[in-house]
Amino acid sequence: MTAAAAATAPSSALAKRALPLGIAVLAAYPTLLILKGAAERPTAFLRNLVEGVSLGGVYALIALGYTMVYGVLGLINFAHSDVFMIGAYVGIFTASAFGLLATSTHGASAGVAAAVLIASMVTSALLGMVIERFAYRPLRNAPKLTPLVTAIGVSMLLQNVAILLFTATPRGFPPVVRAVPVALGPVTVTNVKLIDLAAAVLLMVGLTVLVRHTRVGRAMRALSANLDAARLMGVPTNRIIAVTFGLGSALAGAGGVLFGIDQPAITPLTGVQPGLKAFVAAVLGGIGNIPGAMLGGLLIGLIEQLSSAYLSSSFAPAIVFSILVVVLLVRPQGLLGKVTREKV
Repeated sequence: MTAAAAATAPSSALAKRALPLGIAVLAAYPTLLILKGAAERPTAFLRNLVEGVSLGGVYALIALGYTMVYGVLGLINFAHSDVFMIGAYVGIFTASAFGLLATSTHGASAGVAAAVLIASMVTSALLGMVIERFAYRPLRNAPKLTPLVTAIGVSMLLQNVAILLFTATPRGFPPVVRAVPVALGPVTVTNVKLIDLAAAVLLMVGLTVLVRHTRVGRAMRALSANLDAARLMGVPTNRIIAVTFGLGSALAGAGGVLFGIDQPAITPLTGVQPGLKAFVAAVLGGIGNIPGAMLGGLLIGLIEQLSSAYLSSSFAPAIVFSILVVVLLVRPQGLLGKVTREKV
């Protein structure tokens, strides 16, 4: 070891020890404010927990699309957030076809609500498969930067097509579910929050069953482990990759509907912020790890809701995005991810 290397080794070790301590110090103040607010108003704190988990369920649905595609192809599909936005618009137009308008005062029947959700999921799945076929498949053997830039281009294309077709004017989401207060012990929340959470949980459970207990799921896991080996073993890689894009996009479409029924309006840029937060959730849980995406989404939803309630609603996004920096510095593989070594 050279003298210069010997001199820098202790300082490097000290920096590694000081980093977690510095992060803990920075996180202490907002944590104390949240705990203080929880102690002063425990009922409001419990309500914020429920609303945070509900919001986190939507983020988890979007994050699953990011993590599934990355797990199979090693690609960050930045157009995914705009598929989420298209899913929300499909929900608006499907509800309108059933006679529901943004100004309606009555909710939809269970059948109509299911039709809105299914139409959004199917349309989003088809859109995701089209994007994969024409934007990403021709670049599968290209350098990694090429499909990443393509993903950004597809995202901008979808946003501008949405502005052209739907205009930039915000559109109110029809009341597919009429908001009704629901008492959960001392806590009162709207049924919309509970429906969002229940639907997100059911979709995540369904995806888990599909990935773990079906032939398609086994093929997806095989591609995630080694795409070339799976191809040699007879796995139809193109078809499975298309299905992966379709499933991830369908979940994003469902997230668009669940997000829309709880928001005042939808615009062609609606998917930008939720998409970025869902990406942070995927990285937090471990990009490429399906349970990690679910956990990351729930945690990001909780952090955002508690930050908005006890710190500042305008500062909450900064806290969420700072988590991305912290995770990349302290644990780049995420909470549930594994360290992988790439041969060069």
